[in-house]
Amino acid sequence: MSAQFVQFLLTGLTVGAIYALVALGFSIIYNASQVINFAQGEFVMIGGMATVWFAAAGVPYAAAIPLAVAAAAAVGLALEKFAVEPARGASVVTLIIITIGASIFLRGLATLIWDKQLHVLKPFSGDTPIVLGGATLLPQSLWVLGVSLAIVLALAWFFGRTLLGKAMLATSNNRLAAQLAGIRVRHVLALAFALSAALGAIAGILIAPIAFTSYDVGVMLGLKGFAAAILGGMGSGAGAVVGGIVLGIAETMSAGYISSAYKDAIALLAMLAVLFFLPSGLLGRRGTERV
Repeated sequence: MSAQFVQFLLTGLTVGAIYALVALGFSIIYNASQVINFAQGEFVMIGGMATVWFAAAGVPYAAAIPLAVAAAAAVGLALEKFAVEPARGASVVTLIIITIGASIFLRGLATLIWDKQLHVLKPFSGDTPIVLGGATLLPQSLWVLGVSLAIVLALAWFFGRTLLGKAMLATSNNRLAAQLAGIRVRHVLALAFALSAALGAIAGILIAPIAFTSYDVGVMLGLKGFAAAILGGMGSGAGAVVGGIVLGIAETMSAGYISSAYKDAIALLAMLAVLFFLPSGLLGRRGTERV
C-alpha cells in the first residue's frame, strides 16, 4: 500500500466523518417529521462562526464550543417553531421551499452579525503533523474522527437505551400511534431539530481548524451531507455514516488520482447513481409504496 494511497484514505476518512455528521442531521429531522431540511448546512456555519466569534472575544474553547453548539440548537428550535410548525400538513415541496428560504435568511443574518470574511480556528491540540505509513495526519483530523465516532456511539445508545430516544423512534415509525401511546410528538419534533442543529454545529467546529469557515461555508457542506444521506439511505442513521465515509473517500480518491476539478461533482454523481439504480440507498429500507 503506497504512502500516497494512505494519505488519500486518511484525508477521505476525515472529510467523510464531517459529511456523516451533517447527514445524520438530515436523517434525524427526516425521521421525526418527514421534512428534508435544506438549512442543515447553515447549522454547520453557525457552529464554526459562533466559535470563532466567542474565541475572538477571549472566551476559552472549553466554553466557546458549548456556547456555539447551544446557539445552533436554539436556531434549530426557532426554525421548527416559527417556520416548520406553521406549515404542518403542507406539501413536501412547500416544506422544502421553506427550509431553503430559512437557509438564505440565516446566511444573510450571519453577514449582519459577523461578516463576509474567511476565518479559521486554532487547532485544538497543535498543528504538528503525525506520520502514519509514510502519510501525514494533522492532530485535528484525529479530533474529527474521534469526536465523530463518539457521537455515533452516543446516538446509538440514546436511541436504543433511553425512553426519549425510543419516543423519537416511535414517532418516526408512526406519529399517530405515538400520540395515542402518550408521546408528546410536538416536543419530539422540537428535540429532533435541536439535536440536528447541534450535530451540524459540531461538524462546523471540528472542520474549522482544517478548512476556513465563513457565512457561506454551509452551502457546499449541506449539499455534501444531503448527498451522503441519500447515498446511505435517507432516514437511516447507519446509512448516513456509511454514506458520508464512502462519499468522503470517493471524493478524495478522485481528486488525487483523476483531477481536483471533478471533486465537487462526485456528490452529484453519487446521488444520481443511487436514485437511478438503488433508490433506497445503501442501507435504506427496501419496499414499495402505492401512491
